[in-house]
Amino acid sequence: MNALRPLLAVAVIFGAIFVGIRHGEHHTGKNAFETLYMHLMPGKLLTSDEALARHEAHEEHAGAEENAEHRNGAIAAQHATHGEASHDEHASDAHHATASELTDHPYLLAITLPGFPAVFDMHGAQEGTQLVATNLQLFQVAAVLLIFILFSGVPSYVRSGNGDWLTRRLTGFAMYIRDEMVEPAMGEADGRKFLPFFLCVFFFILFMNLMGLVPGSATATANIFVTGALALITLCSMVFCGMYAQGPLAFWKNLVPHVPLALWPLMFIVELLGLFVKPFALMIRLFANMTGGHLVVLSFMGLIFFFAGSMGSGAGYGVSPVAVGFAVFIMIIEVFVAMLQAYIFTQLSILFVGASVHPEH
Repeated sequence: MNALRPLLAVAVIFGAIFVGIRHGEHHTGKNAFETLYMHLMPGKLLTSDEALARHEAHEEHAGAEENAEHRNGAIAAQHATHGEASHDEHASDAHHATASELTDHPYLLAITLPGFPAVFDMHGAQEGTQLVATNLQLFQVAAVLLIFILFSGVPSYVRSGNGDWLTRRLTGFAMYIRDEMVEPAMGEADGRKFLPFFLCVFFFILFMNLMGLVPGSATATANIFVTGALALITLCSMVFCGMYAQGPLAFWKNLVPHVPLALWPLMFIVELLGLFVKPFALMIRLFANMTGGHLVVLSFMGLIFFFAGSMGSGAGYGVSPVAVGFAVFIMIIEVFVAMLQAYIFTQLSILFVGASVHPEH
């Protein structure tokens, strides 16, 4: 079983990539840079027929535009204009046809929520809003599966001392988080209680960050809704664990340190705002760092298409070694950033929750 764990982990990662490529939406933009940047956006998972139909429609539209660009002269321009208009009508008809065909089951996985949640549907659904699975959910589920697969041998290794090289290293990571992060901030007793939670937070973020560096994957932590959900979990842990440890009223009372009574209302407002600012900072920091690195890599890759489109294919081939070299260099840095951001998010969450449980600290 020890030898199978790495193979199962690789199968989970590449299985998520395969499903994302096969069923994901095709990203298109006005230029090469916009098309590349759109890969940071979540793509809805479509059925196989729908994904194929949209891909073929995109290829047809791109081919028509490429043919139109090679036409010159006044008469050719008129024909090009007519051809483009006809193609736009055809593409529109194809789109409407596709939409009409896909209203039944256009998505690979969708859950309809009738009633009040439909008010929040941006598309104006009348009968209910749909929660549609995207490629980001694929890699979130994959991160959870990796935790179960890779750490399945850690408990037995801790008890017996028998384990492979991967189990020993993962155990070392877990013990570092326990001995150097959780217990120094929360104490041994409370640290043992919260250790499973913070281990899950750290490795969940770490695996999502690292999987986002694999070609063809998607970085869930480069989406502000994902980082916002993680920050919301930290906020709820701060509030509810603090109220449980101190008492419902004592928690809110202890938000304010010992100050003169006249300053207490003002300080309460400041501390209350600080309670929400802390997880908000966690959300923005993780989102910005993971998005920024990917934008730099995609910008370097976009230079190849930019030079090829503006100066010819020779210029594109000429600039590609430099662009790819810089992109690889940034990717190496991103491996470090992926681990660092998982550490920072977890360490700050430990400090914030620890301060709520132990206000005297």
